[in-house]
Amino acid sequence: MRRVILFLGLSLLLVSCSNVGSQKHTAITTELSTQPASNGFPVTIELLQGKAYYHPLIVFWVEDVNGSYISTLYASKSIATGIFKYGVNSGGKWVEGERRRPAALPYWAHRRGVKAPDGLLVPSAAAPLPDAVTGATPSGSFVLKTAIPQGISTVRFFMEVNQTWDWNHYWHNSKFPNDQEYKTSCQPAVVYSVEVDLAKGGATYELKPVGHSHPSGATGELFPDLSTLTTALEIAYKVTVTVP
Repeated sequence: MRRVILFLGLSLLLVSCSNVGSQKHTAITTELSTQPASNGFPVTIELLQGKAYYHPLIVFWVEDVNGSYISTLYASKSIATGIFKYGVNSGGKWVEGERRRPAALPYWAHRRGVKAPDGLLVPSAAAPLPDAVTGATPSGSFVLKTAIPQGISTVRFFMEVNQTWDWNHYWHNSKFPNDQEYKTSCQPAVVYSVEVDLAKGGATYELKPVGHSHPSGATGELFPDLSTLTTALEIAYKVTVTVP
């Protein structure tokens, strides 16, 4: 009997320990809601954080099957407003303030194609995105309830994600020593995508990495070679979109 009790206790301990690692990918901590389209077609996006997730900048948007931009569904508040929590160095201390970061999410910025008053394609404090599609970046896994314009049968969903200070052996601090924009991005932003048939109700689709953005945001080019990226591919563990 004693051996049975010890065996059961050990089994429960092993199960408990095995669940610890999986909780990082399965626990949903935040629910977001945006309204990019009035009376739009509802969809749900779920992001499960990866082991390298640490307050990244994130944007979701949709395009038609011909590659034309339709609408931004969600953008992290700092990139959407041009106001960053640690945007200005004041007296040797980083404080909240305006900051221009064209290297942060450049593929989305170029696809959107809207110039701010200073000529950059990322939103600014003078020309922010509407509150209806912005929100603070969740601290972990999250669900986004949003909607896309009616009258579209098939769309492509995109996510672009970027995290600062994630240098690696290839994207190192001295790779482009004179490019200050690159140094605010480190490993370039990763772009995920999937084509979704909105007529298939109850279906779930997974967004997969399709390339990385320009390292300093100078162009809207998408680079399909992901072999030089490491932790940038571990920000998101899994990203899906569900059609009700």
